[in-house]
Amino acid sequence: MLVSVLVSVLVAAGTATGAVLATVGGKPVAAGGVAHGVPRTSPAPSKITGPVVPMLGGSADGIGKPIPVPVAHASAAASTTSRLAKSAPVAPLRGLKQADLLVVAPFSLSSRVRAAVARQPGVTGTEPIEAAKIKINGAFTAVLGVDPSSFRGYAAPSTAASSKLWQGVASGGVAVSYTMGTLDKLSLGRMVTVSGRHEQRLPVVAFGTVGIGGVDAVVSDSVARSLGMPARNAIVVSAPPDQVASLATKIKAVLPRGASVEPLLTEVTRPGGPSPVGTLPGTAAVGGGMTAAQLTTALKAAESRRGLPYVWGAVGPSSFDCSGLVQWSFAQAGISMPRVAADQARTGPVVPVGQLRPGDLLFYHTDPTAPGYISHVAIYLGNGWMIQAPQPGMDVEVVPASFDSQFAGAIRVYPRLAASLASGLA
Repeated sequence: MLVSVLVSVLVAAGTATGAVLATVGGKPVAAGGVAHGVPRTSPAPSKITGPVVPMLGGSADGIGKPIPVPVAHASAAASTTSRLAKSAPVAPLRGLKQADLLVVAPFSLSSRVRAAVARQPGVTGTEPIEAAKIKINGAFTAVLGVDPSSFRGYAAPSTAASSKLWQGVASGGVAVSYTMGTLDKLSLGRMVTVSGRHEQRLPVVAFGTVGIGGVDAVVSDSVARSLGMPARNAIVVSAPPDQVASLATKIKAVLPRGASVEPLLTEVTRPGGPSPVGTLPGTAAVGGGMTAAQLTTALKAAESRRGLPYVWGAVGPSSFDCSGLVQWSFAQAGISMPRVAADQARTGPVVPVGQLRPGDLLFYHTDPTAPGYISHVAIYLGNGWMIQAPQPGMDVEVVPASFDSQFAGAIRVYPRLAASLASGLA
């Protein structure tokens, strides 16, 4: 999984159990029922220092047309730091490419390695970047350093289309995911502390999902290097979906020791692409589902966390975000889960609403800047109930399961598949 890979490229600055409400065979509420408890889809209230491009609508227009993303006014951001005083040109968007594989190493990849990757049969595009986990306002965050002009085509459609977002990045700011901006209560135009080997104060120039699961911030390659991230230590690779697995094996053979190649299973789905929920075509959901003992343990663990606070990026045991609650609860049953919701959505086969069982995972689209992206997860308890860590200011709660317009689908966890995704082997 991408997040675990980036941990190896880390740039660092210095149970009680509750009663189980789940009932095996319990029937969920009817699809289209009243929604409760799904996080809101507008940024948390905060003071904005400067004009902001407003949201126009809350979703795509149904045919994949990008929608505007929230962007801080360039002049307001530019006044915060001398770096932004000099405007950097950004090329217009020239088409979209799918981010299918990530090559990453804890050191810079040479031009020879980059060329060898690009020459592999089936590769339709490559983009050198910086990739590492560094701290933003004290919390470790997966950050990419990019050339805004060339990388933008690999981003989610709405984000790719926002020239103001990429202009802000090119000028020295940081663009964060809509989910991080909302749930960590960041303000457009305000400064955040970004700590790699070196610490800097950077303005938040936009909220926009990159489209790669687990990645929550983007800076320019020059800013990334000034933070201490290894120059060009990663490569984003685009390839036909049916060739990704075989291509990963071929690329691995040309990489130096210490470098790895991982599939990016969590990208925003392009029009006509596979669903973001459920195992990918050609991916075997090996090993079958959870045992009754595993289900009981995981559900008891989740329900024992009721009343504990939501904290962005928290994985327990005393605070959680949505996917952190899933990861921690299933770990108590000996099941290794990926860290982020979009990866967790690939840990088993799709389950129709009418066939839901306790322990199944429910997924939601809550990011209006990328309607195809999985950004929230809950655990189904049976009898029409689910448990979730909803959003800042709220606690882990049991609420009626929601199947409204934000519902993206449900899966049944297959432990062996989950473990392989968590370790980056699938």
